[in-house]
Amino acid sequence: MKRLIRILVGLVIALGALNAHARVFNQAELDALLAPIALYPDPLLNNILDAARYPDDVMAAADWSRANPGMQGDGALQAVEGVPWAPSVKSLVAYPDVLARLVESPQWLADLGDAYATHGPYIQTTIQQLRARAQSNGYLQSNPQQYVYQQAGQIYVQPAYPTVVYVPYYNPYVVYGTWWWPAYRPVSFRPFHPRPIIVTRVVRPVRYVSTPYHAIPESRRAPIIGSPPRLGHPQIQSAPAYAPRAQIVAPPARAEWRRGPVVQSAPVARSMPAPQIRASERPIGVGHSGSAQASGNRSGGFKHRG
Repeated sequence: MKRLIRILVGLVIALGALNAHARVFNQAELDALLAPIALYPDPLLNNILDAARYPDDVMAAADWSRANPGMQGDGALQAVEGVPWAPSVKSLVAYPDVLARLVESPQWLADLGDAYATHGPYIQTTIQQLRARAQSNGYLQSNPQQYVYQQAGQIYVQPAYPTVVYVPYYNPYVVYGTWWWPAYRPVSFRPFHPRPIIVTRVVRPVRYVSTPYHAIPESRRAPIIGSPPRLGHPQIQSAPAYAPRAQIVAPPARAEWRRGPVVQSAPVARSMPAPQIRASERPIGVGHSGSAQASGNRSGGFKHRG
């Protein structure tokens, strides 16, 4: 019994030491880390944040995706159902283009996971700030593929159809305007062609869940940024919200240590034609918005210029 107690005490001390040395990111670093993904639809963004805490699993999932070209959506999710990865990592195999971009910069992926583990819900504050910048520049609004709406002071991005997810490509050096942290610059993903991904399988848990616009009572709805939703859309049940993994930690004014530039380059992926959705399935009264499909900065990386 005494031996067991000593082991448990040692584990507690070790865990305390790890938490004491957890890296705290400053605001400039958080902006740069989150800029490449902040405009993604909420269901996908939530899973990316959680999956980043398991970078080895994400790398393994990307290897699986490359070895199984053509697998996406529900088919990919079903194929990896028995693989011992974190649920959020499994969810990403539905989006092979996104998964391939996430692993192009391993240091960025590891930093993203560390930032999410350390700062917890504060990550969402930074995401909201980035979305507000993109919205004010006209690059975040409703279109036939997604609804962008405000609720309780938050900007949400949801697929226009719950089971059809389009992942937009955008250049962070364009959609947010002139980049405001010269010493910290975001990665810029290789361009990819947005295509509809059919996802009906639910993968849990996610740690930050926004309520779909159609599930909000009409009396509580705030105006949509862009065009109004289709009338008569079926109600959608939202998944339960899970408790944050870490306490809120506001970033310090300056970084605790410096890091050299992370530069990744890779050949441009081939574009694939997007399958057409029948006219009867398209939302009614949703306006088209400009696409931020500007070419990326090929040398972009999460850089600190000392």
